[in-house]
Amino acid sequence: MRNRSNEINGRIFFLPALIITLIFYIYPLLKTVIYSFYFTGNSGELIEFAGLENFIELFSDSDFYYSLFVTFKFVFYTTIFSIVVALFLAIICNEKLKGIPIFRTFFSSTMGISVSAASTIVLFMFHPSVGIINTLLTKVGILPINWFTDSRYTLMAVIISTVWMNIGFGFIVLTAGLQNISTEVEESCMIDGAGYFSKLFKITLPLISPSLFYLLITTTLKSFQSFGQIDIMTGGGPANSTNILVYSLYRSAFVDYRFDYASVKGVILLLIITIVMYIKSVSYTHLRAHETCADL
Repeated sequence: MRNRSNEINGRIFFLPALIITLIFYIYPLLKTVIYSFYFTGNSGELIEFAGLENFIELFSDSDFYYSLFVTFKFVFYTTIFSIVVALFLAIICNEKLKGIPIFRTFFSSTMGISVSAASTIVLFMFHPSVGIINTLLTKVGILPINWFTDSRYTLMAVIISTVWMNIGFGFIVLTAGLQNISTEVEESCMIDGAGYFSKLFKITLPLISPSLFYLLITTTLKSFQSFGQIDIMTGGGPANSTNILVYSLYRSAFVDYRFDYASVKGVILLLIITIVMYIKSVSYTHLRAHETCADL
């Protein structure tokens, strides 16, 4: 009787999470898939079954392929630099030095800044005439750059700002991973006479590889879903240079009122993210298996 009561209580506590998942995740996903196979009106009503015509239109659109190229470029550079910078800062702040708690607070502070506030700050920093970035470039003899009107530099500016926004979360994750390394391991390395970089690459990084993999997955997902900073800073321009797939999806739905076309882009984006996550998971599993065999 008691086990039965515990089972009922467990289901009751599980019910709110299940309802939220069904309403805000499963239902929109199913709705998007359905819309992708229909023609829709300006208000989103289903008009006629389209079959694969929306998909054919998408894969015949040259703007889609350019958007896809910009998306992968943005995700690649954002993910790599976010992890590298966060790792560098976490390693520095893991040293036993005076004043380190102040720097830890400073480096993790970006987690407390909203995307809209951070984007506004970046707009002032990259302002062509009064921004601090161009002021510093002028002092070293480089001509001022029109960061948000010149398509050669706009994506770079968005990548830099996104990396800055991601640093706080990555710094906390990697700092936690570094602090979980046993002091006995470090003492053994010192007794064996291992150098700093030898310990870093052969001991420290392999031990925090689960934290690095978790950060790789979360940063990649965040990069694919980046929207706020692009909407505020560039609006996808100039010349579609920052029109990544998720922003292109938004413009198709809420600017052009092509909800069917936007749904197709959503389905393709979901498939791309799923494939990328699967490849990374398989690669990490094989890497860990190889390291385990090497240890044996």
